[in-house]
Amino acid sequence: MDAVLRRPLASFHLIVTLTVILTVFGLVMVLSASSVEGYSKSGSAYGLFTTQVVFAILGTVLFYVALRIPVRFMRRLAVPSIFVTTLLLALVLIPGVGTESQGAQRWFVVGGLSIQPSELVKLALCVWGAHLLSARLRDHASLKELLVPLVPVAMLICTLIILEPNLSTTITIAIIVGTLLWFAGLHLKVFAIFVVSGAAMAIVLAMVEGYRSERVQSFLGNIDDPQGAGYQARQARYALANGGLFGQGLGQSRAKWNYLPNAHNDFIFAIIGEELGLLGGLLVIGLFVLLAFVGLRIALRAVDPFLRMMTATITVLISAQALINIGYVIGLLPVTGIQLPLLSAGGTSTFTVLVMLGLLANAARHEPEAVAALAAGGDGRIGRFLRLPQPESYAPPRVQAWRARRDRLADPSGLPSRTAPPRVRTAATDPRTSDRRTARRGPAAYFGFGASAPHPEPTGRRGARSGRSVPARAEHPSTRYAPEWYGADAHDALRPRRYDTGGQGRSAPRVRYRTYPEAMPTARASRHDGTVSPRYRR
Repeated sequence: MDAVLRRPLASFHLIVTLTVILTVFGLVMVLSASSVEGYSKSGSAYGLFTTQVVFAILGTVLFYVALRIPVRFMRRLAVPSIFVTTLLLALVLIPGVGTESQGAQRWFVVGGLSIQPSELVKLALCVWGAHLLSARLRDHASLKELLVPLVPVAMLICTLIILEPNLSTTITIAIIVGTLLWFAGLHLKVFAIFVVSGAAMAIVLAMVEGYRSERVQSFLGNIDDPQGAGYQARQARYALANGGLFGQGLGQSRAKWNYLPNAHNDFIFAIIGEELGLLGGLLVIGLFVLLAFVGLRIALRAVDPFLRMMTATITVLISAQALINIGYVIGLLPVTGIQLPLLSAGGTSTFTVLVMLGLLANAARHEPEAVAALAAGGDGRIGRFLRLPQPESYAPPRVQAWRARRDRLADPSGLPSRTAPPRVRTAATDPRTSDRRTARRGPAAYFGFGASAPHPEPTGRRGARSGRSVPARAEHPSTRYAPEWYGADAHDALRPRRYDTGGQGRSAPRVRYRTYPEAMPTARASRHDGTVSPRYRR
């Protein structure tokens, strides 16, 4: 695995591979889980599956578009996208414009296909929030600059979604905003206040509506009605128990025969567990864990603050949705209605997640190593097949340069403020000089976000004990250095020694603590007089 991750385009290839696997696997499971319900409603077992395939094809096209789109054009679309999606949220509430189904008015019906604006606003908020906050990240960014207008716009979006009503999407909007503020470096105390306030609001909204309150009460054990609010959760656990270790076989589920409502949608993980068993469920969890790892890896390696914040937010959003869905299916969380990304049947959700993954793959091609490899003509087979354009090197936008110039003019002395000490970034590879108690606000210090945190330059090889740079070779190839591993004194292991291996009397200057593994002796010396056999690996 380490050898794979060392490749310049490893993140890009992993994202594309995971996207293909999850999309194809999701189509297969939707066909299996929806065949009975589709046949009972329309007389065809492929009705819901056909709709899902159409949205998957549309999402694949948009994935390719998101993969090719330049970063500058992506940022130009941020403001129009959040405006249009918020307007659609307002229009869907108008009777006669939006379509009502099961007591909720959440969809537009266009050409026989249902489109849910609340899913589109997730993508728009991820891009717009990253665009907004990345342009405002500075050493002395005020709390108002971080919160306005992000929080007011998010509250407007949540209000429109609550009126549909749709509490599950409101939770995901809160996750997006919280993730953006977390990676923007919001102070931990202020962030904790927002988390507590959001949790309290979610509890109040859950208790106000009748069916939501019954779900929560059933989860807490206050309502024990097998045919009531806890029916879905109970049937999901029965399906998981029926699957066992290896499952009943693909297409052999019993719960989908009208025992488990929404088996193809919210509770498709229960069908996966019943048909493919515990091993199939663990495989799905492993795929999402790998997706979370690769997404955060892209965020850490990105140079552009906008790409870092956007990829981190998208990764947390997809991972959180998968975690919540699997959590309430197995009985660890109350039922919320959040779908399993790319696996649950849902047209708008499917192509929205595919666009998000396309943006992740686009950001992976903008890693410094990937840009250098592509500039040298090292594009892989996938890139040549897709005919992808060369990624552009990162250049700070003009607004950041203007704000930095304004800050310098506001403080011509150049001295740091007493209330906001300067942030010092030390080499992340030196454990002795890195200060984890950094002056930056919140957790952004661990991810290198902010205008004052440039991408660290590659450093030389470092010793295992001292952290000092280790020269690649001695001045003369005949002179080798290695630590004394066999001396009587215990401190000899850290004492540098110089050994002549047959040179012309020349010797390189003494270096400190050259203790990397290549300098270890190939065989233990037979003498114990304070010297070591001159046979070393090089």
